[in-house]
Amino acid sequence: MPPRPDDPRRDDPSSRRGSARGQGRGGPADGQLGGISDARAYTPRGRTVRETAELRRTPPATRSPEKFRPALQVLDGGRAAAGAPTRTPPAGDRADQPAPAGRRGTGRPAASAAARGGAGRVPSRPARGADVARPARPRRTGRPKRPAPPPLADPRRRLRLGTFVALVLFVTIGIRLIAIQVLQSPAYADGGLKDRISTVALPAPRGAIYDRSGIALASSVEARYIFADPELVKDVHLTAKALEPLLGIPAADLEPRLVRQKTESGQDSRFQYLARGVPVETAEKVLARELPGIYADRDERRDVPGGDLAANLLGFVNRDMNGLEGLEARYDDLLRGVPGERTYEHGGGDLNAPIPGGFVKETKPQPGSSLELTIDRDLQFKAQSILHDRMKATSGSAGAALVLDVRTGEVLAQASDPTYNAADPKDSQPADRTDNATSFVVDPGSVHKAITMGAALQEGKVRPDDSILVGPTITKADTTFSDTHPPPGGVAVPMSLPGIMAYSSNVGTIKIADRLGKEKLYEYQKKFGLGQATGEGVPGEAPGQLLPPDDWSGSAYGSVPIGMSVSATPLQIAAAYAAIANNGTWVQPHLIKDTIAPDGTRTPAPAPKSHPVLSPGNAAALRTILEAVTTVDHATGLRAAIPGYRVAGKTGTGGLVRDGSYAPGEVASFVGMAPADNPRYVVAVFAYTPGGEGGDVSAPAFKDIMEFTLSHYRVPPTGTKPPNFVVYPR
Repeated sequence: MPPRPDDPRRDDPSSRRGSARGQGRGGPADGQLGGISDARAYTPRGRTVRETAELRRTPPATRSPEKFRPALQVLDGGRAAAGAPTRTPPAGDRADQPAPAGRRGTGRPAASAAARGGAGRVPSRPARGADVARPARPRRTGRPKRPAPPPLADPRRRLRLGTFVALVLFVTIGIRLIAIQVLQSPAYADGGLKDRISTVALPAPRGAIYDRSGIALASSVEARYIFADPELVKDVHLTAKALEPLLGIPAADLEPRLVRQKTESGQDSRFQYLARGVPVETAEKVLARELPGIYADRDERRDVPGGDLAANLLGFVNRDMNGLEGLEARYDDLLRGVPGERTYEHGGGDLNAPIPGGFVKETKPQPGSSLELTIDRDLQFKAQSILHDRMKATSGSAGAALVLDVRTGEVLAQASDPTYNAADPKDSQPADRTDNATSFVVDPGSVHKAITMGAALQEGKVRPDDSILVGPTITKADTTFSDTHPPPGGVAVPMSLPGIMAYSSNVGTIKIADRLGKEKLYEYQKKFGLGQATGEGVPGEAPGQLLPPDDWSGSAYGSVPIGMSVSATPLQIAAAYAAIANNGTWVQPHLIKDTIAPDGTRTPAPAPKSHPVLSPGNAAALRTILEAVTTVDHATGLRAAIPGYRVAGKTGTGGLVRDGSYAPGEVASFVGMAPADNPRYVVAVFAYTPGGEGGDVSAPAFKDIMEFTLSHYRVPPTGTKPPNFVVYPR
């Protein structure tokens, strides 16, 4: 009989093989061997084809709802939990059917001999392929029910969650890296610069100051500057104490520069100046101490080879090469130049040195320009020496001496006493550093009489050969003026203009001023340059002061013409006499000859101002009148005479104005020119002495200075003799 359509043996190859084997061996018929063939056919999972078919036909509702129950059975030792639902075995597995002979190791007991049909008979193994009835598994009872375990989580969900978290983490890190390395890299790079970038100032060489022949009066020479890196200084107090004796700077001043501090930009300061212009040998001693954070580098210092030579003119600079006084201060912007700067990349710690190939930015310094003065170094030295030798015998005194070229207005020498060492000014007093030629404000005294007489000659109020009736005294308002050389017999007598000048007659000069008038006298005072700064070039030049005609009192008609109630500086008075020597033309006195650029280009100083005051004829007549001062018997200026040369000049006695009042003592002066017939130079000497001994200084000092000047510039002696002057013509 052919198999049914739903019979699993219909297409099972094993059933066909079994049938063929049975037939070929003359075994039982197909109907008898069908069960055995089906029982012998197993699927890969150990089930028979029939079991597999039964499982396929079993409705889903009969299967266990817990898909992980097999796993739980394994965890429970391979036994089903108590009360767990069991699958209904297929028909071939029921107890009333024989078990398949081919299933071994199932744990099921073999059928007893009695069941096989007889006692004491050894059961024979069923034939291959025979249907053997499988006894039903007894149902276990009496075990307590276990609670159902919680369902396990889905591993795929955990995998997806972990993958998502990892992706988010890597994306976040990537975005952060891009932000740091691309978008924020300049900020982080700049943040690291402060630790490896330092900036050092490169000082600009200061220009020199030369005399008229190109000899340096003050210049900059190689030196060292000492600086500190506060970040590397280990012990501030001990470092300051070690540097104090070497640098000559108190430790209390050094310590604030050694402590750690911030720059204006908020960065850590890596550079602080400790000293500038240190001699090279001193810097070597500092470096030999090997103090942490203390270094030295190339610098300059101001060298004044002459020491006190023209010190009151030159002034000095501080440690930072900034001008403080004199020409150094007046022309500081021109001399100082423009400092440079060097920014470089360096290592840290023990490798604190410039990094080869690292960042370097350097702005080169621009050296300062230099000045060439009109001062003659040799003449300046001689003028200072003569003045000092004449003044040293008088305590508390102060003096000034000037030498002017009458044709150009150049100041060839300008000496002051006392003086100081401009190379080391720290121990000097302010009074020692004063330039007396431009800061002294004095009553000119009798040297003013030449101005009164020159104005009268120019205005035609007197002629060179006129005589003035001069008595012993003259009264103006409530003041009586007298002469040191009264006329013979004590009565009024005619007196020549040279005689009035030789004997310095107050009475004669006042009478000439009466003819001139106060307005004209005031006008000529201004033309001669009194009462106003000359603009020579020295800082702090005093202007002096004149008494306007509207402010004249009754006594001013007597005091002003003879140089009282008038305030002027020695330089102003010297310039006025230079106008008389220069054929009546006033030329502005000046100290600066050329400006020299760093590349050597010379720029001449602006041309000095000038204006006429007297006609050449009247100027020559006045010079001749002034010669009487050094030639007439018993004249006031005989000690100023120079053998072989004709000298014209005038003595004077006045007061020194300090803080708006007269200082005790007097100022004696002599201002003159030589050769008188063709003047080349004017020399002015002013000596303030508390005891009134200035007359013993001024005329002799004038003679010595003028004599050296004429010899120094090889001026030949005068070929003519001065005229014979008559003081009291009949």
